[in-house]
Amino acid sequence: MDICKTHENASKCSASTMECFMVLSTQAQKISIATLCGLFGTLCIFENSLVLYLIFSSPGTRKKPSYLFISSLALADILASIIFVCSFVNFHVFNETNFSKEMFLLQLGGVNTSFSASLSSLLLTALDRYISISRPSEYKLLMTRKRAWVALGVLWVTCATIASLPLLGWNCCTLNSTCSELFPFVDDNYLSSWICLIMVLLGCIVYAYAHVLWRAHQHVAYMEKHHVQVGKQNTGMRMDVMLAKTLVMVLAVLVLCWSPVLVLMIYSIFAKLSNHLRKVFAFCSTLCLLNSMVNPIIYALRSKELSSSLRRVFSQFRRQLKASEESPEAESSHKSSVIET
Repeated sequence: MDICKTHENASKCSASTMECFMVLSTQAQKISIATLCGLFGTLCIFENSLVLYLIFSSPGTRKKPSYLFISSLALADILASIIFVCSFVNFHVFNETNFSKEMFLLQLGGVNTSFSASLSSLLLTALDRYISISRPSEYKLLMTRKRAWVALGVLWVTCATIASLPLLGWNCCTLNSTCSELFPFVDDNYLSSWICLIMVLLGCIVYAYAHVLWRAHQHVAYMEKHHVQVGKQNTGMRMDVMLAKTLVMVLAVLVLCWSPVLVLMIYSIFAKLSNHLRKVFAFCSTLCLLNSMVNPIIYALRSKELSSSLRRVFSQFRRQLKASEESPEAESSHKSSVIET
């Protein structure tokens, strides 16, 4: 395996290069990765699908731009789970190399598109909360459903375009440049640009939420100082603050789950990674799935509208289950009465 020992050799674009990135050396490591991906991925798909159902089954939530952005976040997490789990397990656990460079970059582009769209959806939600609290009287005029759909369309097209750049030619094979030590065929300059984009998005989200929490703190302090009666407008303000705090929790989980991956990506650009760090990166990558799995739980626990919709769905399910259990008994009693007649 001399081909994997030096960065220069690892940068070659041959089929054997793919094996250099398969860093899981023991069966226990492969089983652990497969278990984590299977567990997190399954729960993520189920939970985010439930969130989408709860939002679009209720007329009160599906018409609000806030929940349209949350729907985009849930959809991105579902796609990320499916593409990431399939490609990641296939590559690291089953060591599958019977695919071309283009197919690998297509899979990587799908993962990048989904995760970038997830983060960008969170940014749109942050901007939505920012407008609702900083300019509450103009919110309905500024944030309409049409503008929300247009923003989501621009978001997904932009994320897909940026993620497809390596497939379109910005890769180290086509440019004969330095390849990344973490991803086959990926140019170091592209990885640096993608990291910068993610950091800018995170910075904008943090700024928006910092402003939202500051305004919320001012609002609560004003109410306590002047003993303001809670009217309809104040109730709406409290709901906005509640949703803002919920999304701050989502952001905190996002930062905690993505920090190890981003730190290792940045480190790989400036220094050579050991095999141990590359294994750590493989395991840290599963934290991205954990983040996508935790987000819907936070929604269900913090959002009154989604939690009430969830209780309604559970109550309907219990009634249907009870009805299905009682129907055989009713049918058998009906049959016995017919026989007796």
